[in-house]
Amino acid sequence: MRVFESAGTEAGDGLTRDCLDPLVISRLRASFSSIVSTEHGHNRLTTTFYATLFAEHPEFRALFPAAMDQQSHRLFQALQYVIDNLEDADRILGFLAQLGRDHRKYGVEGRHYFASGHALLVAVQSSFTQAIWTPSLTAAWTELLDLLLNTMADAADNDDLPAAWGATVVDHERRLDDLAIVRLETDSPIPYGAGQYLSVQIPQRPRMWRYLSAAIPANPYGQLEFHVRRVSGGWVSPAIVNETRVGDRWLLSSPLGGLEVDRDSGQDVLMIGSGTGIAPLRAQVMEMAMRSNNPRVHMFVGGKYPCDLYDIETLWHLSLSNPWLTVVPVSEEDEDPWWHTSPAPEAPPGLHQRLQGQLGRVVARFGSWADRQIQISGSPAMIKTTVYALQGGGTPPELIRHDPLI
Repeated sequence: MRVFESAGTEAGDGLTRDCLDPLVISRLRASFSSIVSTEHGHNRLTTTFYATLFAEHPEFRALFPAAMDQQSHRLFQALQYVIDNLEDADRILGFLAQLGRDHRKYGVEGRHYFASGHALLVAVQSSFTQAIWTPSLTAAWTELLDLLLNTMADAADNDDLPAAWGATVVDHERRLDDLAIVRLETDSPIPYGAGQYLSVQIPQRPRMWRYLSAAIPANPYGQLEFHVRRVSGGWVSPAIVNETRVGDRWLLSSPLGGLEVDRDSGQDVLMIGSGTGIAPLRAQVMEMAMRSNNPRVHMFVGGKYPCDLYDIETLWHLSLSNPWLTVVPVSEEDEDPWWHTSPAPEAPPGLHQRLQGQLGRVVARFGSWADRQIQISGSPAMIKTTVYALQGGGTPPELIRHDPLI
């Protein structure tokens, strides 16, 4: 039984397949859903995987950070994304190849993936009872895990770009008490696409990699900008906001993500960003502003308070010189909290005044947006509620894009 039936190969990717068996997809989805729905199923799967992997290959432990909570969370997110997109071979193969290249930052090579297949199968099977685990499930999961691991191994072993780039912090601006804009110059330009995100490691938290979206498009000077909000209880974001200094040396790994505007589709674009989630959308419209011919873009920028629209003036200025871009600010509260003293920016004459309400519901009030390419960027909770609101308003789910790991 095959998850993907072979349909020839493409240059550079000997594992490209594009025809899926619906019965196997159904089995994989049903079995994975039972893991998600079981109490502690998520934690059991990831804990069992790493425990089995390190028992079978103790030398692998040195490749991973001491704190494994983020690593475990990312593993489960990646599996969820693959299961959710099994009908789209190009999308998941591209995603897995990106992950394979990205994991080189840990020193992971193709041989490590081949050695971990048994541990992954044990982890999945351990989430079931023998009463419901069947040979057909073993065959389906073995086939899927072979695809995952081979694709990642192939990408890791055949990429000729560096595993990581060095970069120097050249500016650190505290835009809000809990939000900073960090500008860097890399030792050599990183070939990323506007809308992608990168894994970063800062000197204050060695071996703790975190994903951040670039807020400007790539340029030949190696300049980068990240917008970082402090996460309560987090390890890395508080250090970036509070402790980063000009001159700090960062490491950055291979770009990931697939947010992009298809300029050949003939469709206009809807972008929805909340908080620092505007970064990948901002990078794309900045890149589009360098071209003379673009689809229309409606960008909704949201936050809880008006002050959370920290970069709205930049986006307004972009819209003034690019008539294809419409920027609509949205906040849940009408006024800033008492502890915030700077006044919220007012829209220039002729531009949208700020709307009030929950971001997804506000956007859904304008219709189904069924004729648009749709991108959503923000916290996982924001993405989930916005997708729900759009689908409730009639938006086809296949039009909606958001990154799986950021």
